[in-house]
Amino acid sequence: MELEDLPGVGGTTADRLRESGFNTVESIAVANPGAMKDVAGLGESAATRVINAARESLQMGFMTGTEVWEKRQTLKKIKTSSDKLDELLGGGIETQAITEFFGEFGSGKTQICHQLVVSVQLSKKLGGLGKNAIYIDTENTFRPERIIHMSEALDLDPDTILNNIVVARAYNSDHQMLMAEKSEELIKEKNIGAIVVDSLTSQFRSDYTGRGMLADRQQKLNRHMHGLQRLSDIHNLAVIVTNQVMSRPDFFFGDPTAPIGGHIVGHSATFRIYLRKSKGGKRVGRLIDSPNLPEGEAIFQVLKDGIRD
Repeated sequence: MELEDLPGVGGTTADRLRESGFNTVESIAVANPGAMKDVAGLGESAATRVINAARESLQMGFMTGTEVWEKRQTLKKIKTSSDKLDELLGGGIETQAITEFFGEFGSGKTQICHQLVVSVQLSKKLGGLGKNAIYIDTENTFRPERIIHMSEALDLDPDTILNNIVVARAYNSDHQMLMAEKSEELIKEKNIGAIVVDSLTSQFRSDYTGRGMLADRQQKLNRHMHGLQRLSDIHNLAVIVTNQVMSRPDFFFGDPTAPIGGHIVGHSATFRIYLRKSKGGKRVGRLIDSPNLPEGEAIFQVLKDGIRD
């Protein structure tokens, strides 16, 4: 179904919607009138009518448990190149979900991201999706050299792998959110199977400082996370985000670090994995939140070849 098939949507309105990133009826159906009004230049009442028409055409509403189960059968998983980490995650990184890796610097967050934008390009038989990746880089951490090392270790052509990764450098939180919105235009064009945001919160921490700006920061971060979740649901792709941690000086027992973003990120991420360094150059990944998997730990290494047991 094309946008022009929606009641009340003519050619001009359809073109305006596409220019704003609303390329499919599904993307309109899950939008909110305020967001569509802001980016597409429609009045709120007009935006509401278009959204309602899209929802009616798709028969969106309640689903039976069986229908939810059937949708779950369409999700796919990306291998991390560590059997232990894959086992912890129930087989790998899920599509239709946001997977968050958080930890201190040097804990392996960015290395996992590099591995996943390579692994997603593997065939399904080898643990990938046979698709390409988008890498939104907010801390200038994307390194083609690492992609080359990891590709060669998997007997893949580094030039092909690099060419299939679309990299966007985000310089502030608004730019980061715009890059995520623009990703929708590339998903079908570039056959995207995974979107990486490394890191999710650094630009928000920089742009919104002090308690007086905390509410604004959390509101924008919430909108950003919901936008990423919408992309993963509609297009059946994996969203992987990294997150920084802060130290809690008032915490006297256990680990004093906590992920940035508070409850907004905590509730929006489907899977949360805490990474920490261990002895002998090893890393420990602890699954601390999942809708269907038990808590547990996996030990892995970051080698020249990539993520390994």
